[in-house]
Amino acid sequence: MNTDIDRERGILTPADRAYLLGEREMSHEQSKRNAEARIRRRIRHGLFDFNLFLHTLPEKDRRQVFEQAHSDDDLLEAVRAMVAFAYLGLEESGTDFETVLEPAVRSCEEYLAAEDDETVSVDMTFAVETTVESSLSGVVSRLEAGEPVTPRELFTVVMQGDHDPAGHTQITLVTTDHDESDTAFLERMTTYLDGTLQRVSDSRAIIDLEESDGSACDQRE
Repeated sequence: MNTDIDRERGILTPADRAYLLGEREMSHEQSKRNAEARIRRRIRHGLFDFNLFLHTLPEKDRRQVFEQAHSDDDLLEAVRAMVAFAYLGLEESGTDFETVLEPAVRSCEEYLAAEDDETVSVDMTFAVETTVESSLSGVVSRLEAGEPVTPRELFTVVMQGDHDPAGHTQITLVTTDHDESDTAFLERMTTYLDGTLQRVSDSRAIIDLEESDGSACDQRE
């Protein structure tokens, strides 16, 4: 996850990024609601802009955006996050990701074939089979670098068992839900890791493990 607040503006302004990362406090509850509504609108209209990117952006510009994709890990991670965000949003709304993915891939394959003066029949099957052994190397790398992770990411790392988060001095968390269930989850995770929970802001928390002597690891083994 790229946490550089001062990048050039994209969908979000630097101020929006600072708010989401918990580095900007809102003095009033109404200001917080306004910021969240503004971010939602920007995301929605940013999605609409992809129609323009797809249909009107010159090919040379599209190619330049992705020309270093084979070696630009940050770009690839961003594209994965873009697809993941769409997947989660659609699945949570009751819309199968397949209804978006299949026609998108099919139309692109037909377009690529037409460029070579060919026609194609596209046969595509989208299937998801979940397993516990998902790759979490990126999350582990961020933990080791002291960068923030989400509670969901931390939970998955703990459940996988190959990396022990209790070996860190601190774990910084970017939270998205500020209700009682979120607080209860963080408290349970903190207790499990034998740490101390600090609420830095509404959207950022720290699990302090500095005083942990590894007893939590021994208890779990």
